Amino acid sequence: MKDLTIDDVMVKVKNDIFVQDYSKKQVIEGVKVLEVKRMVGEDGTFEDLLHVKEDGFFELFPEIKIRQINRSKLLPGSIKAWHLHFKQEDIWYIPPEDHMILGLWDTREASITKDITMKIVMGNGSSRVVLVPRGVAHGVVNLAKTPGNIFYFVNNQYNPTDPDERRLPWDKLGASFWEIEKG
Repeated sequence: MKDLTIDDVMVKVKNDIFVQDYSKKQVIEGVKVLEVKRMVGEDGTFEDLLHVKEDGFFELFPEIKIRQINRSKLLPGSIKAWHLHFKQEDIWYIPPEDHMILGLWDTREASITKDITMKIVMGNGSSRVVLVPRGVAHGVVNLAKTPGNIFYFVNNQYNPTDPDERRLPWDKLGASFWEIEKG
């Protein structure tokens, strides 16, 4: 068979043809995405999420000392964004049974990845933990048709009289940021 060229394609679609970009995306400075080993057996699954040393610091994130563990339930189609912290890091975990996209946006003026964004698929059969550094705005959209769970481990306890949580409008980067990329 003879190879085709762009000239062998119908005129009405020729100008819309593009090559999808499969190159590795830039990672925001300080963000760490770690795959969690998931053991599957006849009786179910097991995931060894995080080890905490006796001094309270995580083995995989030695700079993070756990101070609080939170759980949030997000309704189908809901977007919980944008927020950032000045005094704490978050470690996010979304169970593989759920399906969400974690959005990250580097808002730190002095960062080498200033204004870079990332979208990380969480759940959807995968099991991973993500370290979100202070100053990196973050949010999430639940893509599933069922409520989903977010577990996050933080190195600063919430103080209602001096909350370390700042908000930005959910659509600050445009509503399309939270849509599934089509291509």
